[in-house]
Amino acid sequence: MSIRAPEQAGSTILVINSGSSSLKFQLLDPGTGDVFASGIVERIGLEQGQAKIAAGEREAPFTGAVPDHVEAMRVVTRLFEEVGISLADSHIVAVGHRVVQGGSDFSEPTLIDQSVRDRIAELGALAPLHNPAAVDGIDAALALFPAIPHVAVFDTAFFADLPEAARTYALNKEIADAHQVRRYGAHGTSHAYVSAQVAQKLADEGQDVSDLKQIVLHLGNGASASAVHGGEAVETSMGLTPLEGLVMGTRTGDIDPSIYAHLHRTVGMSAAEIDTVLNKKSGMQGLCGMSDFRDITAAIEQGDAQAELAMQIYVHRLKKYLGSYAFVLGGLDVITFTAGIGENVPEVRERLLDGLEAFGIRLDPAKNAERSKEVRVISAEDSDVLVLVLPTNEELAIAQQALDVARA
Repeated sequence: MSIRAPEQAGSTILVINSGSSSLKFQLLDPGTGDVFASGIVERIGLEQGQAKIAAGEREAPFTGAVPDHVEAMRVVTRLFEEVGISLADSHIVAVGHRVVQGGSDFSEPTLIDQSVRDRIAELGALAPLHNPAAVDGIDAALALFPAIPHVAVFDTAFFADLPEAARTYALNKEIADAHQVRRYGAHGTSHAYVSAQVAQKLADEGQDVSDLKQIVLHLGNGASASAVHGGEAVETSMGLTPLEGLVMGTRTGDIDPSIYAHLHRTVGMSAAEIDTVLNKKSGMQGLCGMSDFRDITAAIEQGDAQAELAMQIYVHRLKKYLGSYAFVLGGLDVITFTAGIGENVPEVRERLLDGLEAFGIRLDPAKNAERSKEVRVISAEDSDVLVLVLPTNEELAIAQQALDVARA
């Protein structure tokens, strides 16, 4: 992406992604994808916060107290000024907010008013690690930009219309209905963006994509898979929360639900302690003491047996989902890898697709080993299934949706 001055843009969107102790931001043009500046504020609420911004070759750091998200937004505005960008003069037409959980209420990007803001807060019961932080970010940004439309873009929206058989757990119906227990999914903005980009690429090449059968593998520290048929999501790996599904950096993914009760009965762990173990102390971190795949692959090369086993467990879970989703789709046209691990760790892609030649999936080792920030084909020419690496761009997707709502 190129960098140019915001004052040259016809419309500019500020994208905010608030975590419990962090706030990521990006100022961009949703039409061209040009990014003017991006950065992050971290350690919000701790004794000493820190932040940084990059705008082309210009960078600026910050270290100091950031007691809450309101102060974090003030830090953001000061950082923009330090790199020569005035947010007041940047032609911002909307602020787009990433919100993880939209429940059954929100299946589209939504203009934020008081009732929407309050409902997002209430849905924190379904996403206690994410929605409260999003509300903090919304409140902080509204305080600074009260006259600009603010738009919530929901991670769950792409999966809101999953087939009933896919979204419904075999849990007592009365309990499930009363407490809104169903599969909501996550990373939906990424899955929607990537699957649409794949379809557009193939359509531009003259292919009919009306019946296109895709599997998208969003593999980052958090990881999820989706099955997409003709542009519609029909299955996804994350569930009521982002804990279900694939093995992740610090999350277990799928486990026997009775492990909760087992740890409580036999070890005396509280619900909060168990939740911490499953979400923050398991996954690759819990298996081998590392969650960064650069460290893991280096350890494997040095003969670390536990790192090797962790990699095998990670890939084994991926293969289970790949196979089951191909059957759910009734066939398979495209597999797409995206996000940090999916885009940058060829070893994972190679291990996952190894031995699947009988199913028409053939990897080109040389193409798989290439490093690039561009969309690329990594399958062999004689592969029946197209295999792609396609960089996700959730910020651009949020910006485009926010602009659509602001102009409506």
